[in-house]
Amino acid sequence: MSRRNRASVRNILPDPKFKSAIIAKFINYIMLSGKKSIAEKIVYNSFEKIKSIRSVDHVVIFFEKALKNVLPLVEVKSRRVGGATYQVPVEIRPKRQMTLAMRWIINVARKRKEMDMSMRIAAELMEAFDGRGASVKKRDDTHRMAEANKAFAHFRW
Repeated sequence: MSRRNRASVRNILPDPKFKSAIIAKFINYIMLSGKKSIAEKIVYNSFEKIKSIRSVDHVVIFFEKALKNVLPLVEVKSRRVGGATYQVPVEIRPKRQMTLAMRWIINVARKRKEMDMSMRIAAELMEAFDGRGASVKKRDDTHRMAEANKAFAHFRW
């Protein structure tokens, strides 16, 4: 019997401004203590700053391209075999790819030095769009770790 509780998937309503479910999910990840209106202001202000700095017509397309540049394809999971623990590379499901990319962008943005959170997110999204920045480096490090442990791929479960 499987130990995983296969809970039903909750559908997230698209955000009111751009009608995008991905942006609604991003807003939910930014939200702290249930303050969704503040999280929405942060995201929408960061999109306005991106529009003014980069003169982008479609911010949603810009956002999705930045996310796509951060999406990891493989990750390593610890697997205990005998007395040794191996880092086994495994492919990532698309939903988890999106979750990790958003989490990495937000965590990196929170550690940046800009004055307000909307500027931090805007700066990190612009760097991710260009294929540089700490969130893209995190993805590259994850891929490098999986590549280094490719010899243990036969321990996959």
